[in-house]
Amino acid sequence: MLSDALLDLLWPSITHREATAELVLAGWTPCGVGDWATGLRSPDGLWVARVCPFDPAYAAFLDLCRRRPDNPYLPRVAFDTPLDGGGTLAVLEFLAPLEPARAEQVARQWREGAADPALDEVRQAAAAVDTEYRARMPWWDGIDLNTGNVRLALDGRVAVIDVFCMDGASLYAQILKDAGVVRERLPDSRHILDIPYIARESTPEEIRALHDAWTATTG
Repeated sequence: MLSDALLDLLWPSITHREATAELVLAGWTPCGVGDWATGLRSPDGLWVARVCPFDPAYAAFLDLCRRRPDNPYLPRVAFDTPLDGGGTLAVLEFLAPLEPARAEQVARQWREGAADPALDEVRQAAAAVDTEYRARMPWWDGIDLNTGNVRLALDGRVAVIDVFCMDGASLYAQILKDAGVVRERLPDSRHILDIPYIARESTPEEIRALHDAWTATTG
């Protein structure tokens, strides 16, 4: 878990960059980069911090975990907080990659209707969360459980993560078309261009176009 010094930080007042720096300085090690967030593993290896500059869909996943805190297919969440500008920090139990055939089996059970009552409980709860967020979240895309989202806990449990997603393609296309619409509908999006996917997949020209479109609405 977070040390007392980290728990005492005023996380909502610092950005995702500062949050990452604080964790690294406290001995946490970067261990993975997804499309929307960066993961850092705790010094004792028990926890992973997910630091994200912008990802409204992750609030839905944390909501799901809170609704079913004792379900074995959901990770234990030790700590979560908003960050300045719309980012998030969540500390969850460490989950390792699962053997691909087993991950595909669980994903297929999820799609078809699980024979396992505990997995079916998560699936039904996720459907309810999806309905609620779809009604109020712009550029919502829904449930997206793939084999990479099926992981292995240290105690041998299989757990699912990040089961919701945004329609990122449409969202970033709207920034290029009229970023003011995004600012109006997603006011907590100051660091929307800092997600790892943009840095990893975009050409310099695409990055410049996004930044020009986004900053043109700040004046």
